[in-house]
Parts: sequence; C-alpha cells; structure tokens
Amino acid sequence: MATPSGLIRALHRGTLGQNMVVDRIFSGIQPTGTPHLGNYLGAIQNWVNLQEECSSVLYSIMDMHSFTMPKEPAVLRQNILDTTAAILACGIDPKKCILFRQSLVPEHAELAWILGCLTNVPRLLRLPQWKMKRASQNNEGTVGLLTYPVLQAADILLYKSTRVPVGEDQVLHLELAQDTAQHFNKKYGEFFPVPKAILSTTKKIKSLRDPAVKMSKSDPQKLATVNIADSPDEIVLKFRKAVTDFTSEVTYDPVGRPGVSNLVSIHAAVTGLSIKEVLHQAAGLDTARYKTVVAESVIKKFAPIRDEIRKLQEDKSHLIKVLEDGAEKAKQLAAPIYQEVRRLVGFQ
Repeated sequence: MATPSGLIRALHRGTLGQNMVVDRIFSGIQPTGTPHLGNYLGAIQNWVNLQEECSSVLYSIMDMHSFTMPKEPAVLRQNILDTTAAILACGIDPKKCILFRQSLVPEHAELAWILGCLTNVPRLLRLPQWKMKRASQNNEGTVGLLTYPVLQAADILLYKSTRVPVGEDQVLHLELAQDTAQHFNKKYGEFFPVPKAILSTTKKIKSLRDPAVKMSKSDPQKLATVNIADSPDEIVLKFRKAVTDFTSEVTYDPVGRPGVSNLVSIHAAVTGLSIKEVLHQAAGLDTARYKTVVAESVIKKFAPIRDEIRKLQEDKSHLIKVLEDGAEKAKQLAAPIYQEVRRLVGFQ
C-alpha cells in the first residue's frame, strides 16, 4: 500500500499504480474580457456543473493562446482580470477547482516544445482554424497561430487530463491531443492517458446578425454579440435587431429558419427548458414579440451575474491572488509530470 507521500506523488503524476488513472478535467478560456452569451452557455455553465462532479478539475485563463492575436499590454492585463471576474461571478469556485493563469505555469510552453517536435507541419496546416484565422492576418499567419493547437495539446496532457469539455469547433484540436498522447506513448512507453471529449449539450449559439456563423467577441457588428455584462437596454436592443425572416410564427428549423431557431436555442438554454417546452410557451407569439421574451429571459439570467462581476472588478488584488494561488496548485500537479517527461525523452 502506498505511503501518504507516495499517494500524493501518484496523484500529482495522474496515476495510482500501473493501470489506475485519476479522473481529471481540464479546460480553458481565452481572456477576451467579459465573456459573451455563447461562452457562457457553451462552456462556463458546463464548467460550473463539472466542478461539482469531479474531484480534480483545472480551468485556465489562456493568456498565451490569446497572444496569437497580440493586444496592447494594458488591454491584455485588464482582459485577464475581467475574464477572471466574470467566470467567478458565473459560479466557478476556486475551492472546488484549480483556476489559474496559463503563463504562470512555464511547463505549458516547455512541454509544447517537446510535443511540437513530435508533430508534423502538414497536420497543422490542415486544421480549419489555421485557414480561417490566417485570413484575418492578411493570409500571412504567424508561427504561434500555426502551432497553438500543439500548445493546446500540452495544456491538456501536462496534467494527465482524462476529460476535456470542448465545443464542436475544437474537436479536431482535441483529436490532435489524443493522437499526440498515443504517439508519445508508442515512442516512450505508456505515460499519457488519451483524453476524451465532453461535448456540450447546448446548441451552438449563433450571431444575432448572421445566424450562419457562431457568436463571437471579435464580430465587427456590435449588435451581433450579447455580453453577459451588457445592460438590460443593450440586451433588448440586440435581440430586437436580431436577424430572423419574413415568417411571423415561432418555429424551430435550424436549416430553414436559422435566425428564429437561434433565438429558440438561446431561450431554451437560459431557462433550462427543452426546445419543445419553449415552442409551447411561444405559441401565438409573432417573432417581434418573441424577441422581447427571449431578451427578458437573458436579462433575468444575467442580472445577478452582472452585479457580481462589478463587485469583483473593484477588488483587483483579490482576482490576482486567485490566479496566483491557482497557479501554485497547478504547478504542484504539473512539475512531477513534466519532470518525468524530461526523463523519458532523455533531457535528464
């Protein structure tokens, strides 16, 4: 039987004995400031539930990933704090999970270098995010933009994570992490668990101005994205201007009526009702009136969160301490795993 100190080391490594693996969840969010409705419904809401279900959960503010599209230093620093305040206000509890800033744990970048040396360039060039985001950089693209999926793999594998909450658009990146784990294991012996996806049950939230694309913080149309800290007036305006169609009845048909269907998905997600229940409530309403109903539901959902965000933003030192304390806990998990990687590859 393992001694207490040996048990702790085994927990840090992510293994208990030869074949036992600690169930560990890892996920992250880029610090773009206050998250939007799609971030909340697609990821953060799920994070809150997962921290109650699993005893080892890590959530990271991915400041290194955000640097693929560099911002002014003061803006990045503020975005990190605003994102932290928002996810705390949404219910993430540092007592139930490890919440930390990615760049405070240098092993992320160091492991990414090793994994990058085991990853072929054509694989990265085929990823759709590279093609899409490269277009936003005048079709040039940086090395960081090309290789950030390798850093994502390192983020996950550094903690021997077994499960990763992902959206539909990140499935290919998780597959890269899975393949990287298997490739490493084949070359150096069984070491990394192959992480599995936790897919969100929430329908992908689309832009209010163009339901053909997902809601995004970077959307140039200000009315396209609802931020969770938006005022009630701003939320009402954005939903009133939401693109629908010329049919007044409220129905759910994502292919034929994507705009109205997006509103129905949002309404169901913020109320916890099923699509069928939402449509039953909307019977007899035209789309103009229904937009108001959806806006009111979103306002009700986010009112307490918005108030808590304001309170947390006033205590900058608390937010910094939360991230620093979380980074120390993350390092305790990451360090022994990375040291073993160094030994396996021959660095020590």
